[in-house]
Amino acid sequence: MPISELHTRRKVEFADTDMGGIVHFSRFFVYMESAEHELLNAAGTAVHFEHEGKLLGWPRRSASCDYRSPARLDDVLDIHVRVARKGASSMTYAFTFTCGERLVARGELASVCCVLGDGRPRPVPIPAFLAVQLAEHADPGEEAGDDPR
Repeated sequence: MPISELHTRRKVEFADTDMGGIVHFSRFFVYMESAEHELLNAAGTAVHFEHEGKLLGWPRRSASCDYRSPARLDDVLDIHVRVARKGASSMTYAFTFTCGERLVARGELASVCCVLGDGRPRPVPIPAFLAVQLAEHADPGEEAGDDPR
């Protein structure tokens, strides 16, 4: 059965925070990457995998995050990741971070499926087995806490 989204949780640790006890902006990129890895694992693959005798991986094309409200030490973040777009060789994931009903952040990662290990990464089509396993999320709908007021 194809997978198009995944929900996970992460407790904010001391190492995630700045001097004010607020999650440092850069940690959201770590959280997104971890959630992406969980989604790929749920689809039966990994961020690096062998296919037809070649090592494939997902180098980044772009990454962004829009911060709506602070997350603090010991908060438990609910992280929703979904496949926003799937191209012939690329994948874009959308992330929503909430703490209870409060919207904390939204982010996006875009990656390209590439052959690795033989010089410069070279884009290749997403292998058929994986293209079937990962589906675009049909209707993202309204996320919890969408109104930042």
